[in-house]
Amino acid sequence: MNELEQARKQINEIDKKMAELFEARMEATKLVASYKKAHALPIVDETRERTVVENNARMIKDPTIREYYVNFLKNNMALSKRYQTRLMEGMKVAYCGVEGAFAHIASIKMFPSAEKIAFASFEEAYKAVEDGICDACVLPVENSYAGDVGTVMDLIFSGSLHINQMLDLDVIHHLIGIKGATCATVKKVLSHPQALSQCHSYLTSHHFEEVEYPNTALAAKEVARLNDVSVAAIASDVTASLYGLTIIESDINTARNNTTRFAAFSRVDSLTSSNALMGEHFILVFTVANEAGALAQTLNIIGAHGFNMRNLRSRPMKELMWNYYFYVELEGNVNSEEGMDMLRELGSICDRLKLVGTYYTDLKK
Repeated sequence: MNELEQARKQINEIDKKMAELFEARMEATKLVASYKKAHALPIVDETRERTVVENNARMIKDPTIREYYVNFLKNNMALSKRYQTRLMEGMKVAYCGVEGAFAHIASIKMFPSAEKIAFASFEEAYKAVEDGICDACVLPVENSYAGDVGTVMDLIFSGSLHINQMLDLDVIHHLIGIKGATCATVKKVLSHPQALSQCHSYLTSHHFEEVEYPNTALAAKEVARLNDVSVAAIASDVTASLYGLTIIESDINTARNNTTRFAAFSRVDSLTSSNALMGEHFILVFTVANEAGALAQTLNIIGAHGFNMRNLRSRPMKELMWNYYFYVELEGNVNSEEGMDMLRELGSICDRLKLVGTYYTDLKK
């Protein structure tokens, strides 16, 4: 046997082992897909991928071979993501509204391969997940222009679901109409009240009549049905494309910094390890005794354990007049030793304490 034959024999033996390891890796990927589906987590996790590449590449001593190994790792992860997508295609995601609404767009970004199911209200979409009809729901939590979405905040406090993913979706409004419509032909504009409010300066300057609709997508659908150059809608470019409309004028928001935060809810909490990557956040809701210093005491405990608050909000409790619950988002890993100690201390002074869930933001983006 010459040197070439010996090398090929060695490669064949290595390939056999690699085939066995590849199959084992894909079986582990199947478990990952099952976990992500149950916990409403995205298939793509760029922070995790970067860490795997950086850590594993260090194991290759030859710098030239290391370059090829990095490509090998990336190709493996690409195959894993494709396999996860195939396994998760049966996932059902609830949202409130109709096709083309911002909630529908957010659900596509969060769960590209899942089946999207529309519901008439936030409560119905949320209950569909609680009842097992859907695997997850995507609901708006707040808008940078209009503030909290009160109904969803109340569901977070009183419901049983967990938040395992957050998405900040830029809301860019366009004036859309049928083919041939222009600013000169338009007399009436249909849209959701918030969209009309967010484009108030533009609408006023053109003296358009404003008509409120339940959401932007329904407004666009009605414009398409009417087929009238004098009627337009305010909606996204995705919505315009969906209903066969054209963009008359782009980016008509009064406020340029207009973002809606959407949360993905599932029946299971995603518990992370104590050595999780930077960029982790978690959400707590709690009530305290209606007495002086009670809220300050909880905030002191949070600060003492080194957790930074991203925001703090209060909402009235409907069943108890002049009583409030608090919603707080914090930076850090709640499943660390500090986090567990903090929860134990908060539990001793809060009338009610709920860990809503954890989510990540990619700090390198």
